[in-house]
Amino acid sequence: MRKTFRATVVLAAAAALALTGCTTGGGTGGDNGGDDGTFRVIAFTSGNQTPVGAWWVKAVEAKADELGWDLTMIQGDFDFQKMNPAVESAIGQGADAIFNGYTDVASIQSIVTAARDAEIPMFAMDAGTEPTDAYVLNVTTDQQGIVDQTVGALDEALGGLDGKTVMVIGHDPHAGIRMRSALAVEALEEAGATIAGGDMQKVQSPATGRTETLAFVADFMSANPGALDGVWAGWDDAALGAAQAITEAGEAGKVTGVDAVSEAIAQIQAGGAMLATVEQPWPSILDQVIAAMVAYQEDGTLPDENFEAAATTLVTAENAADITPSDKLE
Repeated sequence: MRKTFRATVVLAAAAALALTGCTTGGGTGGDNGGDDGTFRVIAFTSGNQTPVGAWWVKAVEAKADELGWDLTMIQGDFDFQKMNPAVESAIGQGADAIFNGYTDVASIQSIVTAARDAEIPMFAMDAGTEPTDAYVLNVTTDQQGIVDQTVGALDEALGGLDGKTVMVIGHDPHAGIRMRSALAVEALEEAGATIAGGDMQKVQSPATGRTETLAFVADFMSANPGALDGVWAGWDDAALGAAQAITEAGEAGKVTGVDAVSEAIAQIQAGGAMLATVEQPWPSILDQVIAAMVAYQEDGTLPDENFEAAATTLVTAENAADITPSDKLE
């Protein structure tokens, strides 16, 4: 029988963050819940300042309210020095399950250790790109599938990639972007394309991704007029910076992104440099993880596999009107 814990969470003042809670009881008791049967969950995300991360916070809070969970929500604002100790403090106060949204396992090793020591299972979505025993379940999106879709779109739009010059924009701290960007370089080179600048261009900060990418693309086109055929970007904000640079230069390059945000979809529909993006099915992934958590709550059942990669949808001018933008999820 797994251990049970007191679930009244008091966070250390030094690790104060924006917290929200759905509290419906206290105490200890049954296998997966307190003496009043309440299931206690610690949820955390480092990416709450992104549109999808902000949606996740609200969606998890709504699910917890619907299910009667006692929820402690910790929002990290990309600050691991504050977030990780706050989560560890919450774990020390006790819980039945932990839910990680959009935070790479490499950034939370102290949390993983604390959860393991406390024998609390951690569920996750988009929290790493490979199986790991840090999680009892992590559901993310198929990174190879994303690359196949976007590189395929460039191949079709450019009349083949052999002999073409394509810039790749990446960002190493994000596990998904890091993996798919490396896969994109590999796929483009295998198709005969030349990587503009000789290698992937890496954005330093998500907050400046658009302006950094605009500068990468503008500088390359200034030094090599007419030489850039396309830009593959690991996320939409960077893709929009690339599209802006191409449009302002009056060139004809095509750009793909990932995320399906409103602005990217609008530009795809309008025609021009922005060619395609990718919809990642976050609502259905959330439902899948919540269902696994409910199964654990009910009888201690854990998933048979600890990692799943969900299929994605390529968003083009043909289907853009049917796609719900990721920054408009409810």
